[in-house]
Amino acid sequence: MNPKPNALSWLVLSIAVIVLDQLSKWWALGALQPAGTPHPVIPGFLNWTLAFNTGAAFSFLASSDGWQRWFFVLLAVVISGVLVVWLARTARGDWKTAAPLGLIVGGALGNLIDRLHASQVTDFIHVYFRQWNYPVFNLADCGITVGAVMLLVFGMFQGKPKT
Repeated sequence: MNPKPNALSWLVLSIAVIVLDQLSKWWALGALQPAGTPHPVIPGFLNWTLAFNTGAAFSFLASSDGWQRWFFVLLAVVISGVLVVWLARTARGDWKTAAPLGLIVGGALGNLIDRLHASQVTDFIHVYFRQWNYPVFNLADCGITVGAVMLLVFGMFQGKPKT
């Protein structure tokens, strides 16, 4: 009896997110010095601005004493592990589940690399409009956010299973 092919091949998407994230951060570290200096891309809307975050989204826990680094490392490892198991139990052709999971795993591991290497996450994408500023973020954050939104949207609009 052949088991159905699982969705672990979608981890290639995770690898792509990690590579793009790390290459973009390497570029940002070299090209956007000094940190905090805006480099306009679309004036009035988008800057490249090098920033560092020792916390999580929106700098949550960034001002803590350093314990948060290991908390977020552990969190990324556990969540990624759970999502890889989910992928292993998902049919390969179920892209509406597999693609979002691949994006989230890639984003989590992209930021995990930063935390292990530099004790902080490198951010550089700054979206703003007039007085409104969105916190600076990176491509790993995009993978996590887009993946999570896809899971929610596909989950909400997925019909009831046929019995």
